[in-house]
Amino acid sequence: MYFEVKEARYAGKYQIQLLFEDGCSGVVDVMKFIEEGTALAPLRDPSLFKAFSIEYGTVVWKSHSLDIAPETLYREAIGKEVTFKNQTNAIA
Repeated sequence: MYFEVKEARYAGKYQIQLLFEDGCSGVVDVMKFIEEGTALAPLRDPSLFKAFSIEYGTVVWKSHSLDIAPETLYREAIGKEVTFKNQTNAIA
């Protein structure tokens, strides 16, 4: 899928620079998601936040079994909605 994460690197504070399968790249500020709810709250600790990796085409934090959907990362980094073939609705 064109929105899968191929590369990810720490870009400062709570930001991650991402490169996607389709060649697009951008920066996502994860603090937005940390502040929205408690699931990502452990990532407020900068050392935990920096300990991400890529698995199954998305960014994951293994220490807390956390991830953010790749289509969400794509939308935030590139500014385009992700749509799937045979679907008329965009995935948010």
